[in-house]
Amino acid sequence: MDTLLAEASIGITELKKNPSAVIRNAGDAPVVILHHNRPTAYLVPVRRYEAMMDVLDDLALAEIVKERLNHLDDAEEVSIEELESVARARISTQVSARRT
Repeated sequence: MDTLLAEASIGITELKKNPSAVIRNAGDAPVVILHHNRPTAYLVPVRRYEAMMDVLDDLALAEIVKERLNHLDDAEEVSIEELESVARARISTQVSARRT
């Protein structure tokens, strides 16, 4: 069986019966959704998802900073908005690559 990264799990059939109760009972914890006893998705509370996305953004920004520190002679000034845009594009590419 696949490794589950949540303490709570529920079958997709049970989830369909009362999704509001599953969300309420989960509180601030993720729930793994199973289909034929295999994990197919995670139900993650909004605050936790947003925190995860913040961490991914920070990691992508740190990678860009490290790359640019190696090329200080070629540096050019950019706005934080431009840097965030580049980071988001990299995250999107990495997420898409993991899905395949």
